[in-house]
Amino acid sequence: MCRLCSYQQKYNNEVMIVKNLITYSQFETVKFVLVSLKAIYLTMKKIFTAFCFTAATLFAVGQTNTISTIKDDKTTTVAAETLSLTETEYNFGKIPQGKPVTHVFTFTNSGNTPLTINTILTSCGCTTPEYSRDAVPAGESANITVGYNAMAEGGFTKQITITYNGSQTKIINIKGEVWKTPNTSAPENAGINLLKNK
Repeated sequence: MCRLCSYQQKYNNEVMIVKNLITYSQFETVKFVLVSLKAIYLTMKKIFTAFCFTAATLFAVGQTNTISTIKDDKTTTVAAETLSLTETEYNFGKIPQGKPVTHVFTFTNSGNTPLTINTILTSCGCTTPEYSRDAVPAGESANITVGYNAMAEGGFTKQITITYNGSQTKIINIKGEVWKTPNTSAPENAGINLLKNK
């Protein structure tokens, strides 16, 4: 083999090795990038899946709480309507000071079970309620008589709280205006004496 051929072959071998080296190095870099991208993709997929699962769970819990709240409100509303009043407020108008007045509030048991009034509380001692302690059957009506004895002059508004069937409540109000009665009696009518003498 001639020297030139030997040199040429050696040169070709080195070029081939260098080419293979470059190609191998580039392939490893691309492979590393692809493996890294795949790892990032899998991590992001797990994070996205966890996020979707958490969001779906929170949404389901929120829906359950909303439904429970609506059901509770309906239950409370139905329970509060078992004592149906024909009126919740009465205005006595102008009344004389020191003269007791009364008003009768009528209610109906609109529930399916008997209704029992436990207590009736008033906002002051000048208001006195009277009611029956007997149970009112479903569909039946009963009365609550509220008396008021005005001692102070001026306008008034008094609140009466009815507690029934354990812990359910209803509120009724009375109001009016008290006018002061004179301290002395009315003067004698002289015209009546003249008529009697005739």
